Amino acid sequence: MSDSIKRIGMLTGGGDCPGLNAVIRAVTKTALYKYGVRVFGIEDGFQGLIENRVGELTSLHVSGILTRGGTILGSNNKCNPSRHYMGDDEDGNPKFIDATDYCLQTIRVNELDALIVIGGDGTMSCAAPLVEKGINCIGVPKTIDNDIMGTDITFGFTTAVSIATGALDRLHSTAASHHRVMVCELMGRNAGWLTLHAGIASGSDVILIPELPFDLDSIYKFVQSRMDRQRGFSIIACAEGARAKDGKQIVARHDPTSPDPVRLGGVAEYIASEIEQHTGIESRFTVLGHVQRGGAPMPMDRILATRFGHHALEKLMAGATGRMVVMQKGEITDVDILHAAHKQRLVPTDHSLINVARSVRTCFGD
Repeated sequence: MSDSIKRIGMLTGGGDCPGLNAVIRAVTKTALYKYGVRVFGIEDGFQGLIENRVGELTSLHVSGILTRGGTILGSNNKCNPSRHYMGDDEDGNPKFIDATDYCLQTIRVNELDALIVIGGDGTMSCAAPLVEKGINCIGVPKTIDNDIMGTDITFGFTTAVSIATGALDRLHSTAASHHRVMVCELMGRNAGWLTLHAGIASGSDVILIPELPFDLDSIYKFVQSRMDRQRGFSIIACAEGARAKDGKQIVARHDPTSPDPVRLGGVAEYIASEIEQHTGIESRFTVLGHVQRGGAPMPMDRILATRFGHHALEKLMAGATGRMVVMQKGEITDVDILHAAHKQRLVPTDHSLINVARSVRTCFGD
C-alpha cells in the first residue's frame, strides 16, 4: 500500500452520463472504509479545479447516490485548463489563457496527493498537462458514445442504448400506423457505437453511422422496396455524425469557447426531407438529444461503474501513477491515461455487428 496517499481529489468532467455517482460512491467508500484516506470532491470538473471549489466527501455525501443519474459533483464540458476561456475581447473574439498553474495551485493548497478524473477522451486530454507536470491522475472512462481508446466499453453506454432502443421501438408503432419513414437522430459524435447497438436491438431497417458514409440513392431504393410491400414502413436509426458519401457532417453550430467547438445535428431532418422529396413517401424525423444521457443507470452500468471506481482506488493505493481503468475482454485492467487523450475509438467497418445486421437485411446506406 502506498503510504504517500492521504488525500485524494476527484472530479467528473465532460457531459454527464448514468453511472457517475456510482463511481464517486465506490471511490469514496473504498478510500474511507478500507484505507482511511480522505476524499475531496471538485465541483464542476476542471472549472472547480481552476477556481479552487473543493469540498471533503464523507460517507453521508455518497449514501443513496448509486441509483441517481448525473453527478453530485457537477460537471463542465467546456472547460479545458490549457485553453481556458476568459470572455471576449473588445472586438468580440474569445480570449483564452493557460490555467494549468491555477489547477496546480488548487492541488497544492488542498494538499491533494492524487486526482481521480472521471470522464471521456476530452477529460483525459485535459488531464494530460497535469500528468506532464507530475500530478498523479487516475482516469475512469465514461461516455454514452463508447468511443474511448483502450476500453471495450464505458459505463453509461448500456443505459443510453436502452433509452435509444426504447425510443426506436415507440417509433415503430406510429410508422406502421401511418406507413411512413421515421428517422431518429442519436448521439455519438464521430462514433457509431450507440446507433449501431440501438439500431440492431430495435430492429431498425436502416442504420446510418459515421464510419460508413451513406448513398441517398441506396436509401431511396431500400425504403421504396419496403413501401411496395403491403402496409409498408421504415425505421432509420441515424447517428448525428453520419454523412453522405459526397458530403460533410451536418453541423448545427460552432462554439469557439469549447474544447470541441463543433456541435453536430440536423442530419435526420435532412435525410427525412430528401426521402420525401425524391420518393414521395411521407417521412418524419425525431432528434432524441439529451434524453439519452439522463436518468438512473441500468444495473449493468451501476456494476461496471462500481468496479471501475474500486479498481481506480486500488491501483492508486498500490502505487500506480498515470493510469486509466479499462475493460478488455471482460476483465478490468488499466492502461496509460495518455493512451486515451486526443483519440476516439470508432466502429471498424468490418465489425461483426455490422455483418450480423447485414445478414438480416439491414441497410447501411452504402
